[in-house]
Amino acid sequence: MNYMSRAISLSKKALGSVSPNPAVGALVVNNDKIVGEGWTQPPGQNHAEIMAIEQAGELAKGASLYTTLEPCNYHGRTPPCVEKIIKSQIKKVHISILDPNKNVYGQGIKKLQEQGIETELGELSEKVTMNLEGYLKFVTKKSPFITAKFAMSLDGKIATKTGDSKWISGDKSRRFVHELRSASDAIIIGVNTVIKDNPKLTARNKSERPISNQPLRIILDTNLRTPLNSIILKQPGTTIIATNSSDDSRFSNFPNVKIWKIPKYNSHISIPDLLATLYNKGISNVLIESGGTLLGTLFDQKLIDKVIAFISPKIIGGENTNSPVIGTGIESINDSIKIHNSKWRKFGDDMAMIGYCNKF
Repeated sequence: MNYMSRAISLSKKALGSVSPNPAVGALVVNNDKIVGEGWTQPPGQNHAEIMAIEQAGELAKGASLYTTLEPCNYHGRTPPCVEKIIKSQIKKVHISILDPNKNVYGQGIKKLQEQGIETELGELSEKVTMNLEGYLKFVTKKSPFITAKFAMSLDGKIATKTGDSKWISGDKSRRFVHELRSASDAIIIGVNTVIKDNPKLTARNKSERPISNQPLRIILDTNLRTPLNSIILKQPGTTIIATNSSDDSRFSNFPNVKIWKIPKYNSHISIPDLLATLYNKGISNVLIESGGTLLGTLFDQKLIDKVIAFISPKIIGGENTNSPVIGTGIESINDSIKIHNSKWRKFGDDMAMIGYCNKF
């Protein structure tokens, strides 16, 4: 077994529930046997290394620890992980990547080495970096990581001329979208999508039941046009309406709805102010599931970090008014946003292109 690969799998259990902390996986190995496993718990609770060591108990003595991120060496909500590692008498620590957090960077591994604990750095670092992309941007750029998701037909439409869009993508693509939602801290849509599609925007399991830990649902609604009979207002978890309007009393009967007052820019919610609010609230992974107008604005402002585009083998035809990305656009192909590190995945009959716009 590749132990670091197992640690990566464990880290995925924490995605969507531990921000602003990183989703880390760790395990303790003694005599080629896994004796303890852990992943980051919600803020204020155990980090992955602590969970794995406590599960290992006395078997941690002389064992090896595999962790996807450098153990912390400072006291935050919880004590430093390196102290627990040292006290447990672990012999060797395998670390995939260093923590870029200025309170940690290089200090955790240095402390371990000073205590005579052997360290190894760099195993499966590319995979771990991808898993932690939200956290890495959050601590280095002080802004959430933004992923744009959309589905379109082979001829680039997201709906027919009548507005029908259910369903362009297939079952396997939609199942993957629920995995994306569950790994996100927040999902953002515009009010026009609420009015037009009336979505639930929940993360659901294979039985189509909402999972227990729901991402924030954020509606950009400058003038509070969200209909009171919208399904999204009654879903488990919290729905945020980001607005510049002061007339929010009509939502007072919805216990799961909160109002955020965000400044306007050019008659719309100021996206930079919204992102600053998200950062201040510790939200590091954001999924955009909006229509072409909002996505176009985000691309125009170079705010999208990652793109997940599902392409279904269907032809819709008609005028190209239902583009997944609108906005102002560009005049020259040379000015287009280049997608790098792209890869293709197959979901049933659909293909999905997954790639990056911004480097961080």
